[in-house]
Amino acid sequence: MAFRLKLVPTVTRIDFFRGWQFIAAFSIVLTLVSLGSALVQGFNFGIDFRGGTSIRAESVNPPDLPALRALLEGRDLSDVALTEVFDPSFRPDQHVVQIRASNKGEEPGLSPEEVTALQLALQTVDPDLTFTSAESVSGKVSGELVWTAFLSMVAASAGILLYLWMRFEWQFAVGAVLSLVHDAVVIVGIWSVFGLKFDLTTVAAVLTIIGYSVNDTVVIFDRVRENLMKFKQMPLRELLNLTINETLSRTVMTTTTTLLALLALLAFGGDVIRGFVLAMIIGVVFGVYSTVYVATLTVYLLGITRDRPEKKDRGPNPHDPYAHVGH
Repeated sequence: MAFRLKLVPTVTRIDFFRGWQFIAAFSIVLTLVSLGSALVQGFNFGIDFRGGTSIRAESVNPPDLPALRALLEGRDLSDVALTEVFDPSFRPDQHVVQIRASNKGEEPGLSPEEVTALQLALQTVDPDLTFTSAESVSGKVSGELVWTAFLSMVAASAGILLYLWMRFEWQFAVGAVLSLVHDAVVIVGIWSVFGLKFDLTTVAAVLTIIGYSVNDTVVIFDRVRENLMKFKQMPLRELLNLTINETLSRTVMTTTTTLLALLALLAFGGDVIRGFVLAMIIGVVFGVYSTVYVATLTVYLLGITRDRPEKKDRGPNPHDPYAHVGH
C-alpha cells in the first residue's frame, strides 16, 4: 500500500467565518497602516528607482566575489550590488561581473573621477580585470521607472478584474481584486515600515504574487460555483465554509511545497535574489490569508443571487405538429 502524506485531515469542518468582523477589521487596519507608511515614511529605493552607476567588468580569472564585495563595502558608497553574469555564449575564460553602486549625496550617480578610482581599486583584487561599460542612471529616469512599475501593477489588477468578471459573477471579481490589492499593499507596506530595499526585483515579486494568489482564488471560486449548483438551498455562509474545507488540503499542500522551495532559495540563493524571495514568502502566506478572508469574505458580504426566473408555461405551440400528443 502506497504511503500518502496528509498535512490536513481528509474531511474538515472549520468555520472560517467565525468572528469575521475582527478578521475584516484586522485586514482594514493592516491595509491602512501599509498605505500610511508608504505615503508618510516612503521607501528605501534601490538604484533602479533612485539612480546610480552600473559597471560591467570582465576577467580571464573566476571572480573573487567575497573580496570584491568587501572592497566595495569598505568605500563610501550606498546600495552596493555585485552579481556574476552567466551566458552560454561566453568563452571558457570569460568571467563577467556587474557592479552597481550609488553615492550617498543628492546626486546618486558616480562622477567620472569616482568611477575611475573605483575601477583602480577593483583591479587591486584582480589585476586582469577590464571594464567594458560604465553607465549612470539619473534620478529622473528612476522616477519614470517608479511610475511605470505602479502602472504595471494597476494594469495586472485591471486585467484580472476583467477576466474574473467575464468568468464569474461580479461579486467574485470584486472579491478577487480586493484580495490582490490587499496582498500588494501589505508587501509594499512591509518594505516601507522596515526600510527594506525597494527595486524592480521587488516589483517583479509583487506581480508574481498577484498571479500566484489569483490562481488559488480561481480554484476556490470554481468549487464555489459548482457547489452553488449542487446545493441550491444551502445558506451561502455554510456553502462557502464547505468549499474552503473541501479545497483546504490542496491549498495547504501547494503552499507548503512552494514555501519549501522559497526557503531553500532564501538560505542558499545569495544576496542577489534575497529580496525577491523574501517578498515571495510574505506574499504566499498573505495570499492564502487573503483568498480565504478577503476574497471569499467579500463574496459572502456582497451575497449571490441564486434564484433564476422560471419560464412561464404558455401552453402548447400551435406550430408544433406533435403539440396535441398527450393533451
